[in-house]
Amino acid sequence: MNEFELIAKLTHSLPTDDSVKVGAGDDCAVLDFGMADKSILFKTDAVVEGIHFTAETEPERIGHKALGRCLSDIAAMGGTPTHALVTLALPKEYDPERISMIYRGMSALALRHKVAIVGGETTTNPERLLISISLLGTVRKDKAALRSGAQVGDGVFVSGQLGASRSGKHLDFEPRIEEGRWLMENFTIHSMMDVSDGLAGDLRHIMKQSGVGILLHAAMIPINREAVLAAREKSTAKPALLAALTDGEDFELVFTVPAKEAVRLKDAWKAQFPNLPLSCIGKIIKQPGLHLQDERGVRELHDHGYMHHAQS
Repeated sequence: MNEFELIAKLTHSLPTDDSVKVGAGDDCAVLDFGMADKSILFKTDAVVEGIHFTAETEPERIGHKALGRCLSDIAAMGGTPTHALVTLALPKEYDPERISMIYRGMSALALRHKVAIVGGETTTNPERLLISISLLGTVRKDKAALRSGAQVGDGVFVSGQLGASRSGKHLDFEPRIEEGRWLMENFTIHSMMDVSDGLAGDLRHIMKQSGVGILLHAAMIPINREAVLAAREKSTAKPALLAALTDGEDFELVFTVPAKEAVRLKDAWKAQFPNLPLSCIGKIIKQPGLHLQDERGVRELHDHGYMHHAQS
């Protein structure tokens, strides 16, 4: 049973109430507590030594990644992060200075995005360090970007470049908070999420929840130069396109917009974010499945992104 099958099994009958507008299954929960113009976003995420970082990883980068993963999910909803809680599960032997430096990296990112870290919990994890973040945010009422709104004919766009997580980008990414809000304020965003488990895997969430198919154009997928160089220089490296599709932890935004807005979007994006590429990589189609068009023609893509607990 892989990660997504387990999540489906555990969440299909969870208790809920009238305040829950979006529950399990999207980047964040969306809660309505009666505010006239805002909804609450609620998210939790964890990083584990040996899975998301190593014992040799610089501690500031660990803290950056721990908070950044949650911030990226708020960005994917078009929201604004506000308050965080931190749970530390520490091995029996740990270096207090290393933990302080992890908090330094976390705090630097929090300050940039005006997030208050308001407490948390410490406990013991015998073998390895674990950091779990719970994050609150806000979004304009009824304006949260979901995975479920993609429509046939939409263009599929992605920010930045993909495929460089193996070269360290997964520790240094910048959550696209400003970009997500700007998109929601200026364009008709039918669906959006962040690329955390790999483009090929994450697009399947949009497909499933929107009841559509997707056609990707291989030549339009923005591949990070590090992935290209790795593919050229190391015989054991993944092909660059496959890395861009499946490696994950790029933490870019992937979203769909009506085709009639595509040209205006690209022009406005270039003016607003001149140093961040934006690529139209495909379109939403009626035919089910994820399809890739390359020099060999169109074929169904069976590659997936990273999945915890996946069986070989």
